[in-house]
Amino acid sequence: MKPDEPRRPDPDALLVEAAKAGRGRLKVFLGMAPGVGKTYEMLAQAARRRADGGEVLVGVVETHGRRETEALLQDLEVLSRKPIEYKGRTLLEFDIDTALARKPALLLVDEYAHSNAPGSRHPKRWQDVEELLSAGVNVWTTLNVQHLESLVDLVWKITGVRQRETVPDSALSRADDIELVDITPDELRQRLSEGKVYLPETARTAATHFFKAENLTALRELALRRVAQTVDDQLLAAMRQRGVEGPWAAGERILVLVAPDAMAQSLVRAGRRLSDMMMNAPWTVAYVERPNRPSPDATGAAKINVALKLAEQLGGANIVLTGDDLIGTLLDYARQNNVTQIVVGKSSRSRWRALFGRALIPALAQEVAGAALHIITAQAQPEPEPQVKPAARPPLAAWRGHLASIGLVAVAGVFAGLVDQFSHGANLAMIFLVSVLVSGLAFGLWPAVTGAAVAAFVYNFFFLEPRLSITIGHPSDLFTFVVFFGVAMTTGWLTGRIRDQAMATSRRATAITALLAASRRLSAAASREEAAQALAEQLAAATGGEAVVLLPGGEDVVPVAGAPKMKPLGTADVVAARWAWEHGEPAGADTGTLPNADWTYRPLQGVRARSGVAGFEAKAVQGGDGERFVSALLDQGAVALERAEFAADAADAEALRRADKLRSALLNSVSHDLRTPLATVLGSATTLLEYQDSLDKAVQLDLLTSIREEAERLNRYVGNLLDMTRLEGGGLNIRSDWVDVRDVLGAALERVSRRLAQREVTRDFPAELPLVKVDSALLEQALVNILENAIAYSPDDSTIELAAYEDRNNVVLSIEDEGRGIPTAELERVFERFRRMEESTDRGKGAGLGLAISKGFVEAMGGRIAAASPIHEGRGTRMLISLKKEAVGSSQVPAHA
Repeated sequence: MKPDEPRRPDPDALLVEAAKAGRGRLKVFLGMAPGVGKTYEMLAQAARRRADGGEVLVGVVETHGRRETEALLQDLEVLSRKPIEYKGRTLLEFDIDTALARKPALLLVDEYAHSNAPGSRHPKRWQDVEELLSAGVNVWTTLNVQHLESLVDLVWKITGVRQRETVPDSALSRADDIELVDITPDELRQRLSEGKVYLPETARTAATHFFKAENLTALRELALRRVAQTVDDQLLAAMRQRGVEGPWAAGERILVLVAPDAMAQSLVRAGRRLSDMMMNAPWTVAYVERPNRPSPDATGAAKINVALKLAEQLGGANIVLTGDDLIGTLLDYARQNNVTQIVVGKSSRSRWRALFGRALIPALAQEVAGAALHIITAQAQPEPEPQVKPAARPPLAAWRGHLASIGLVAVAGVFAGLVDQFSHGANLAMIFLVSVLVSGLAFGLWPAVTGAAVAAFVYNFFFLEPRLSITIGHPSDLFTFVVFFGVAMTTGWLTGRIRDQAMATSRRATAITALLAASRRLSAAASREEAAQALAEQLAAATGGEAVVLLPGGEDVVPVAGAPKMKPLGTADVVAARWAWEHGEPAGADTGTLPNADWTYRPLQGVRARSGVAGFEAKAVQGGDGERFVSALLDQGAVALERAEFAADAADAEALRRADKLRSALLNSVSHDLRTPLATVLGSATTLLEYQDSLDKAVQLDLLTSIREEAERLNRYVGNLLDMTRLEGGGLNIRSDWVDVRDVLGAALERVSRRLAQREVTRDFPAELPLVKVDSALLEQALVNILENAIAYSPDDSTIELAAYEDRNNVVLSIEDEGRGIPTAELERVFERFRRMEESTDRGKGAGLGLAISKGFVEAMGGRIAAASPIHEGRGTRMLISLKKEAVGSSQVPAHA
């Protein structure tokens, strides 16, 4: 990029910002300990916003009996809490459903780390806040620094108290604003002694344990560091979003450059020491791969891997950059990430590089701007060389390319000799240059250099005067020889480098193709077990050995997938896998933890949490490319496992939601649709029993008629509930036989004839109609339900039309009424369970199960059912049932009119 060219915003930063669209903003009031005034400050700011006309709702606030805090609540609207029964007690918890329904401009939710009572939607309050933020609600909350998950062990060492209520660091990192509420330890202890934090007896105990001056000082430092780190992250994100070049020295960031040499580990340790001196400043170890240079050999690649692993063990990050220009690539990364300190090494070879090319340190010192440059010199005692297992190759494999290059030069010499005999004055040097080119393209850089040196010797010895001598007789021949040697060396170097670059590109393309195939395979997995098996197979293929994937089961991780086959793990491997799961760090062979295990085990870290552990044979991973490929594959596998787990949770949640909806609808139906006819029956029967002698016969008959009608209505409701239970439970027994649908229509009409009242029924049946093979009882019940629905939603003086006809493949039944019709938006939902027209006058029209049962019965017999509305003048509904026509044997009886 040119110096005067404006920087563009980082696309990843813009995507992160775009993902926040429609999401609420989170502000956290962070303190070092209870009693510093977090809740008070939050309420005070909320009161000022309310005074300025803003909408503020208090979701939940714990005052702990502090009068000053309670006074601030008087002018704010407080949401009622939700009672939850637990072990015979009633607990009052935050009502998230009401808060989501209200959706205020600002919601106050105290105690971010609080654990909700069993039976709540989420086990933790911070998860309630996440749902609120996703719904677009702005939230303010409070948190003590000791409740951060990453600080639990450290706080326990400082205070002797292990926190049970924790918040993941990632949840706090997503906060849009963090405000530190800070007072001195002496002030907090004074507030404690005055009873402003706890009751007197509790305060005396706390003052001698948790609230000791040294404990509070350490907790205060942790809170200050956490806020400073968050502010630095926000600054870096803002710079990336706006394309601002760094560094801005608002906070220190360290970048350590390593190379495949003996100084790599020393540079990593120097970076760690510099981070300690700068109060744990973030630090990253970087290695730059240059496609225009040959890849490091096995020993060099091992040095880089050891250095990157050492950085992880010491608490730093690592990254592999790619670019032809070492200095430009390094400085681009430094500017994009606001690096203020750059650490490089100076070895004994630097002075020779300064003579023949661009030396790193002088060029870096010339181009770096705004960042400090730290130069580490080589140690007197070099680092021990990493143990590299050489690949099993034949004894002459390492020299095969060199020998082949010499052979090509020999062939070129023979050919040049033949040309020299028949053509005097020919440019024989070109023949040798061709052999050098072929050597570079076929065997790589160093065999080409060997070929160039041998070609220069052969050309001088056999073809330059005096021949058969290394002496050059004429000054012009000397110039020719020098030019030839230079051209041969340059040509060999370039062709060899092109070949090496092509091979490196091929390896990367192969790795990308393999990752794409693995991504598709993992994305297609529908369950955790399938994703684990896919990951095991891909990992085994990538490493060329065996692999296993372990997933959490109970309180431990258990093997669930293996490739090429599942094999039992030894005791050392089980312990290593458990360690990797519990601590989130690699363990096993080729690591610093439990190296006696046979395999290497790495945690599968998903987006939000660890999803499992993968194990593979360490000896199968060789070189930096293999290491990075395995790491990328494990990252994809972790995300796939997490996605499968989320999908399973979502399916369970959807099933629970549907079950809850069905239960609520069923209770609603029972509470009204069943109680109403029961009340009528009970009232009429009681009247008859108590006033039988004083009632006229007409009144008695009317009461008896009411009892019969309501009893029939109750019987229909119970029958519908039983039919729905049969459908839901899969207990429907279909007995198909050849029937005439006109007979079934007539039987259904007979069953509802007493409820037709003044309605007129017309029939439109053809003279001939094929038989269909269905269960006549189920079809009759489906038609009865449709007829009852038509009666319920049509006026008394209207017409109900029954029709039957056939098309090419089906026999179609039609029932049409002249009711008010079904809104177009409701047509697709009219067959849902407990679905009614949502009007108060519909309460007596049924439980909303009739059409759902009709749909279930018809589809169980292989038919289809549909509704059309309106059908004429904006009114009326037509229900259509299509039944497939089938070939009938000799047992079919003739159709009749």
